[in-house]
Amino acid sequence: MDVIKQLLKDKLSLCALLVLVVIYTALLFADFLAPYSKDYSDRNMSYAPPSKIFTIDETGHLRRPYTYNYKREFIPEQMQVNYSLDRSQKYPVKFFVRGEKYKFLGLIPCDRHLFGTDGQIFLLGTDINGRDVFSRLLFGGRISMTIGFLALFVLFPIGLLYGGISGYFGGKVDMIMMRFAEAVMSIPSFYLLIILAAILPSNMTSIQRFILIVVILALIGWAGFARVVRGMVLSIKTQDYIEAARSIGASKMRIIIKHILPQTTSYIIVAMTLSVPSYILSESGLSFLGLGIQQPDASWGNMLKEAQEYFNILYRPWLLTPGFLIFVAVLAFNIVGDTVRDILDPKSKG
Repeated sequence: MDVIKQLLKDKLSLCALLVLVVIYTALLFADFLAPYSKDYSDRNMSYAPPSKIFTIDETGHLRRPYTYNYKREFIPEQMQVNYSLDRSQKYPVKFFVRGEKYKFLGLIPCDRHLFGTDGQIFLLGTDINGRDVFSRLLFGGRISMTIGFLALFVLFPIGLLYGGISGYFGGKVDMIMMRFAEAVMSIPSFYLLIILAAILPSNMTSIQRFILIVVILALIGWAGFARVVRGMVLSIKTQDYIEAARSIGASKMRIIIKHILPQTTSYIIVAMTLSVPSYILSESGLSFLGLGIQQPDASWGNMLKEAQEYFNILYRPWLLTPGFLIFVAVLAFNIVGDTVRDILDPKSKG
């Protein structure tokens, strides 16, 4: 509780926490917030620009928000598609409207959406397949922002126990265990992922494919974490309360799990907050390269892939939105992690 209080006192970390809370809340209620489902597609609206929301009509009077549909026109001379507003009919923006059916929080059947119109509304435009970018950002963020925690559930228990045993027993046991950990650390994970992408069954879903890759990454990444835990255990095991536990007959595993590893909590908390951003970037990078989440499933990484074309960057900047969200999320996690480290280890401030 003291850590939380000090964290909330820091204005920068408080802003970062609020950003993360907003992001994860939006992802949790994605089905309700998104005007379209993740499978919605209208090929006639390929690369449609963001919808314009109007609050003042042609006479200059204030009105409830409304929008117009887009008209698609092909210009032969320029060999490109042009979108213009169809001002023949206005479509008021409605709230809590009925739309495509979904399960609220994955449990409750529902068809209410936060907003919508009787026409078209694309807050952040559409992609090449006419899919609403705003809706896909919400659904894709669920993968990009939660996949890192899955890796932590694999990485941290293994690294903690392995490093604790190695540091406590020392001697030959420590030497053998650390040499094995160094061998694991020497495996080039990037090339391993490329090999895996080539040999994995083609009938695997993109979710299954990426979960398998993340688990393998975690099985490689535990070694570096275990080395740090081992160094901490070497200093902790000489403390008086450890000697007292030995003198009353406590088993070695009980001493490691009950008395030594809990003393590494501060490092674990910091390591977790700083590890999540690396997995967010890993997912985004792999999906960007085509090794992670595959279309038509959405993730911020494979959505950003579409923005790598020079023409799209210049004329369709809304496709860069996933990259901006990745930047904001990673920055927020790093700010929180740095602040927690400073609170738990004041010496790190220098």
